[in-house]
Amino acid sequence: DMPRSRFPDALTLLTGCILVAAVLSYILPAGQYDRVDDEATGRSVVVAGSFHAVEPAPVGPFQALVAIPRGLVDAAEIVFLVLLIGGAFTVVDQTGALRTGVEWLVDRLGHRETVVIPVVSLFFATGGALQNMQEEIIALVPVLLILTRRVGFTPIVAVAMSAGAAFVGSAFSPINPFQVGIAQKVAELPLLSGGLFRLVSLTIALFLWIWSTTRYAQANRVPPEAVEAGDEHGAHGRHWLILGIVVATFGFVVWGLLGLGWGFNELSALFFAMAVIVGLLGGLQVDGTAKAYALGFRDMAYAAVLIGFARGIFVVLQDGRIIDTIVHAMFTPVATLPVQVSALFMMATQAVIHVFVPSVSGQAVLTMPVLVPLSDLLGLSRQVTVLAYQFGAGLCDMITPTNGALMAIIAYARVGYEEWLGFCLPRYLALMALGAVTIGVAIAIGLQ
Repeated sequence: DMPRSRFPDALTLLTGCILVAAVLSYILPAGQYDRVDDEATGRSVVVAGSFHAVEPAPVGPFQALVAIPRGLVDAAEIVFLVLLIGGAFTVVDQTGALRTGVEWLVDRLGHRETVVIPVVSLFFATGGALQNMQEEIIALVPVLLILTRRVGFTPIVAVAMSAGAAFVGSAFSPINPFQVGIAQKVAELPLLSGGLFRLVSLTIALFLWIWSTTRYAQANRVPPEAVEAGDEHGAHGRHWLILGIVVATFGFVVWGLLGLGWGFNELSALFFAMAVIVGLLGGLQVDGTAKAYALGFRDMAYAAVLIGFARGIFVVLQDGRIIDTIVHAMFTPVATLPVQVSALFMMATQAVIHVFVPSVSGQAVLTMPVLVPLSDLLGLSRQVTVLAYQFGAGLCDMITPTNGALMAIIAYARVGYEEWLGFCLPRYLALMALGAVTIGVAIAIGLQ
């Protein structure tokens, strides 16, 4: 028998994407839109109709390799967040508190293990809907793996009910500031407009995701991990104190993000402080806490590096001056299509563009100024244009290898990209179909 072809490792795949991007810089003509600073979004947005040819800037092989460390530098805040949060949760795990919490939860579930899936999925979907949760998920993967192993689910289920649910929440959200929020600002629509309509579609999408994940989990059960011998009298009180500190930390995260305007660096500092407190309370002492943190760094290094490699792809496309060319070429046919077809074409095109522009907020300020005048000419509601962007770009996060957070999550969960695609692709297509139906209904009812 011929050996079965093995799908490339995530690092190989991303390196290949960097080289492909470099090759495209020789093939595609260089071009750019003019940009202006927009007060409403606080970002630089493109000027519709301003696309023009510029001097070619092909990216050579060595320049493409230099894009890797440049990508790591560009993503430095996220990379360090992943390392510091990962180290922090390794410290928590070393105290034994995580297993105590999981054992307590499993004991109370009895034989209702599948309840875990909707509860965890709704938690992460809420994070996605409120704050576009992605990189923050990486640190919680160890906790989820302990839980899923304990109840007899595969690692894919851990990824599906965390990252998968968060991506669904983000894409269908009525309030996500980094997707629908920015897109509505650029389209000069009131914030939260069409919110009830989006909430209905979000409910349907989450039901489909949770239902299909539960079915998969039940059909692919594995023997539950045996309980490790522990304290006969149950958990130490300090374990519950530690878990309380962890919960309080996430309370501070929400407060910092929503109320204080925190970024990744503040989150990194907060989780580092949590780890020091937890390590000392958990009896690890100073050296033990430091060693646990170092162990976490080691385990998280690969996942963190993947984020930088993924960013390197965008660096090459930007250096080669071909991102705007791709956007211009893909949206030009929209003007010649009937209204219904143009809306669906926009959604599909946004999905393709998201492979090249893996930042949803970056894609909003790049594509929406181009699409809004086009949709006005076609008589297509701007709200529908925002929906097409949300579903196309947001759902693509679930499958594109250029999404560094996704690649880091599946790498840390030891789920192969091919394995994840096998699980996710049919569900992604079903959600895209739901997006298409939602857009059709929005046009039919005249959503504004």
